[in-house]
Amino acid sequence: MILPDLEIPGVRRGIEQMLERRSEVLVTGAKPIGWKLAFGAPAWLGKFGLTGPLVGFLTDATRYPSGATVSCEGWSNPVAEPEIAVHIGEVVDPNDAGVAIAAVGPAIELADVHSPPEDIQEVLAGNVFHRALVLGEAAPTGAGGISAGLSARVSCDGAEVADTTDLEALTGGLVAILGHAAALLGSAGEAIRPGDVVIMGSVIPPLPVRSGQQVSFELRPISAVSVTA
Repeated sequence: MILPDLEIPGVRRGIEQMLERRSEVLVTGAKPIGWKLAFGAPAWLGKFGLTGPLVGFLTDATRYPSGATVSCEGWSNPVAEPEIAVHIGEVVDPNDAGVAIAAVGPAIELADVHSPPEDIQEVLAGNVFHRALVLGEAAPTGAGGISAGLSARVSCDGAEVADTTDLEALTGGLVAILGHAAALLGSAGEAIRPGDVVIMGSVIPPLPVRSGQQVSFELRPISAVSVTA
């Protein structure tokens, strides 16, 4: 897969800096979980001139169980992002990514978009604003259509804020963007491997949250997750 995104100033170097930061985190004893995709919504692709989302990393240092409270005190602009988590069964081939998908489940990522995203290299080097991750149970799925038959219901403090079956409107086709992410990482000598979890980008516009609010995400019919800020 040839990615024109790698010719955009800051993308290649930003990925290298993101992976350098990942290495520093792993040296402290954190265990790798996988990867995150972000800024794949059409508006962001147009703003940055990208053909697919950016990539960040996930470790157990920022993973929390469903129902946990994750303090966002001191954050500049906390948001919750309900996402589909793809569980990987084999090394992802950028040209045939779907066959690597073993299961999918719900996830909520908390991010702190502390400054307006303008510089791609800076965004990547900062691990794309990642702060916390909640993962739910996963269910086996066919590689051909990982969102087929699924729907998403998102609520905040018990009040519904979204209910949709169009889970790829903001992310792009999930198999395609998984291949895109594998190609980006491959350009820097990294890979999406068996056992990795990849969260695929928010299925709704990022939801602003404040301290004490609970966000719940039902990925029907699989399972639900929640987190309190």
